[in-house]
Amino acid sequence: MQNLQITASSPDPALLDLPWSIPLIEWPDEVLAALPRGISRHIVRFVRLSGRVIAIKEIGESVAYREFELLRQLRKLDVPSVVPVGVITGRTDANGERLEAVLITEHLQFSLPYRALYSQSLRPDTATRLIDALAVLLVRLHLTGFYWGDVSLSNTLFRRDAETFSAYLVDAETGDLHRTLTPGQRNYDVDLARTNIIGELMDLSAGELLDEEVDEVAIGDRLVERYDELWNALTDAESFVDAERWRVAARIERLNELGFDVGELEITTDIDGTSVRIQPKVVDAGHHSRRLLRLTGLDVQENQARRLLNDLDSFRAAAERQNDDEEFVAHDWLSSVFEATIQAVPRNLRRKLEPAQLFHEILDHRWYISEQAGRDVPLPDATASYVENVLRNRPDEKSLLGLAPGEKDPDEDQ
Repeated sequence: MQNLQITASSPDPALLDLPWSIPLIEWPDEVLAALPRGISRHIVRFVRLSGRVIAIKEIGESVAYREFELLRQLRKLDVPSVVPVGVITGRTDANGERLEAVLITEHLQFSLPYRALYSQSLRPDTATRLIDALAVLLVRLHLTGFYWGDVSLSNTLFRRDAETFSAYLVDAETGDLHRTLTPGQRNYDVDLARTNIIGELMDLSAGELLDEEVDEVAIGDRLVERYDELWNALTDAESFVDAERWRVAARIERLNELGFDVGELEITTDIDGTSVRIQPKVVDAGHHSRRLLRLTGLDVQENQARRLLNDLDSFRAAAERQNDDEEFVAHDWLSSVFEATIQAVPRNLRRKLEPAQLFHEILDHRWYISEQAGRDVPLPDATASYVENVLRNRPDEKSLLGLAPGEKDPDEDQ
């Protein structure tokens, strides 16, 4: 007889219906969701539960509780990471033998492990874009005082973010949260990341999944370069003469361009007032996504937000509404441009991409066919062309995959 113990902030009763008396590796196909899995040292399975997909990982009990708590803290700090659902202990098999505890997290919709991305014939610079995303994630983690201890592509999920990717931490079992990190802790994480990435890319190359022109060592070195560049931009002190105070605003604008808001600056002057020294004290990621959320209620990735805000600015200029209240213009753009475009896509095809990514790609397609036609193609026409010539051939990237045998996709009749 099992004596299951479920630790969760809001337990889902449907969890009790899953076959906890069976080792995870033996769970039947009808229970599982057919999602691409990355490489893991533990057994991981995806399951559809109460209209969502969860990831279940068999792991030691003490480690499961520790990782659950770390993920909860990272979510409170607004760090890109998977959402912890709970921990289940007290599992036994039919013979009463003890089974491993499990950690349950929500599967991140529209995300893919790096190996699945490389199986899709992406552009040769995909490796570079993934590394850039991982560098941003690592800097954000270190700014919050999180020491990862096992940085790799395998422990990361990636979501498309306009022309780039956004990276999310998946595995936190080796991590630790501190008030601040020492340079040694940060350097260890970065050096380990470089070593792991080079090895992972060499493994892809051996499996003929990596473009022949990709230099694995150069990509690993790029992670270090991008990390150092971003870390220095966010944390370095800057000194200038008193007459160059405009550089304070320029520093803030530069950080905004990198996608970061500055909540607090430390500004000091010399005794005689001839020079000024500034250093960011509080830096938060998500400058553009927060602005878009405030204006429209759309909660999207940072570069997607940047692209949507650019389109909103173009809409405002075309309508000659530069003097109107920004919130009113944003409301009109949201309903007449963004939502109208998404609704013009057949519902059974919308799930292939996030709405913001879908809109971004339609804008890209509009630019492409307008250039070919030598004229400005209206957005509705560009949308129809994109649906017919591009989207129908795209693989689904939503997490609602792996329907049970005989189960009908709820979107098919829409």
